[in-house]
Amino acid sequence: MEKDKQAAIRVGITIGDVNGIGPEVIIKALGDSRILSEFTPIIYGSTKTISYHKKMVKEEEFAYTSCKTAEDAIPHKINVINVWNDEVRFQIGEMNETGGKYAFASLERATQDLAAGKIDVLVTAPISKEAIAKADFKFPGHTEYLAHLSNQDEALMMMVGQNLRVALATSHIPVKEVSENLSKEKIQAKLTVLENSMKKDFGIIRPRIAVLGLNPHAGENGKLGKEEEEIIIPIIKENFDNGMLVFGPYPADGFFGSSQFNQFDAVLAMYHDQGLTGFKALTFDEGVNFTAGLPIVRTSPDHGTAFDIAGKGIASAQSMRNAIYLAVEIYKTRKFIKEIHANPLSEQKTPEFKRKPFANNRVE
Repeated sequence: MEKDKQAAIRVGITIGDVNGIGPEVIIKALGDSRILSEFTPIIYGSTKTISYHKKMVKEEEFAYTSCKTAEDAIPHKINVINVWNDEVRFQIGEMNETGGKYAFASLERATQDLAAGKIDVLVTAPISKEAIAKADFKFPGHTEYLAHLSNQDEALMMMVGQNLRVALATSHIPVKEVSENLSKEKIQAKLTVLENSMKKDFGIIRPRIAVLGLNPHAGENGKLGKEEEEIIIPIIKENFDNGMLVFGPYPADGFFGSSQFNQFDAVLAMYHDQGLTGFKALTFDEGVNFTAGLPIVRTSPDHGTAFDIAGKGIASAQSMRNAIYLAVEIYKTRKFIKEIHANPLSEQKTPEFKRKPFANNRVE
């Protein structure tokens, strides 16, 4: 049993907004017991919440066990930790403070266990940014929250599909602020994290990276904007001259429309909708949101709370299932990369950080 317990990767899953489709896609994603062969799912929520949603979506064969702590989780079984024992008044399909309150409670408990090394990876179900803000959540989203806990100034939001990986130079900011938030230093930092992630998280030794322009037609030699000429092109050239396989800038519309992305291992988009519109058009219901550049592994479905279809039993679980698979795969890749680079002749020292909430389960 002890050997089995060590072999099973412990996947912590936050329940997301209890009034959205989060609980439904978790239940559906884990419904086939064959998925449990390589990992142990630990859901942070409550058995009452899971039971309520299980009945609503009519997944009668979904079996789970209650555990007090992550250490008590049964390997290769679905475990639910009761983060709360409240009698929750569900209002399925509605955005309200209740949904935000329990989403935040689930996320806090899961990240505490992640920091303590009680779980190996984190998969987060969708939250409503408006609802969780009502519960005194001070961050634009999961990405920024986890970057803060990891003592990182920024993390890199990356969307991962079967043949497409799109990272964002800027993420949750208004479009009118994108240009002023782009700088050579910003793009350089994002490119560095992106290349390192391709190597350490995906095992691609010499990744080819495409960079999108900010303006229509990538600025058209300065006629439609100066950001390409003044910021983006110089950074691309500098990194290419230093050995990075980085190319561009490419106009976003033609890049995604012509399948040009197939020539690259990753893409750096300048802002949220520029990258995610193309990505979701090509991979909707299957893509995964991955937070790169952190000492921990966190993934999430690429969709939101979908209040409009919550409780109807029609939400697709494919993105959630893929998020779980990807978290496990990245964890294994990081562990493998660490092992092959380990020097058996000298002791490996872990870098010191000012704040180390996630230090116990670093694998890179």
